[in-house]
Amino acid sequence: MTTIADFTVQRPDGTPLDLSEKAGKILLVVNVASKCGFTPQYEGLEALHRKFADQGFEVLGFPCNQFGAQEPGNAEEIASFCKLTYDVTFPVLGKIEVTGAGASPLYDWMKAEAPGLMGSKSIKWNFTKFLVDRGGNVVKRYGPADTPAAIEKDIAELL
Repeated sequence: MTTIADFTVQRPDGTPLDLSEKAGKILLVVNVASKCGFTPQYEGLEALHRKFADQGFEVLGFPCNQFGAQEPGNAEEIASFCKLTYDVTFPVLGKIEVTGAGASPLYDWMKAEAPGLMGSKSIKWNFTKFLVDRGGNVVKRYGPADTPAAIEKDIAELL
């Protein structure tokens, strides 16, 4: 059975990050963008990360420029924006594609594990979120309008 630990992604500097390093953690995986109407969710994501980090929870942000070209920056610009604007301490990883032929294998797997409305496997916009349990299984998918605060109770249940 496939779990999140079976995937490798890229850090902002292009080096690989084997997600087996995150084994045993509860993860909230989010495709993020700096110039989106949902960008203020960085604040809520960071609040969740800080609140539950010592209990084995982590947010993983994946910058994506596929929706309205709302993440045009390079890794350094994205990191600077996240730190200076929202004091983000959770990992913001390498820029990826989350839908279409060039989609990250991680995202293809998560979309299959937790389809969206009416069984849709595509991602429609920035700040789609996937909650992953300690066993590396996707347990729930949230749309862009689902705020981090609304997800808190689901995270707490997994802790």
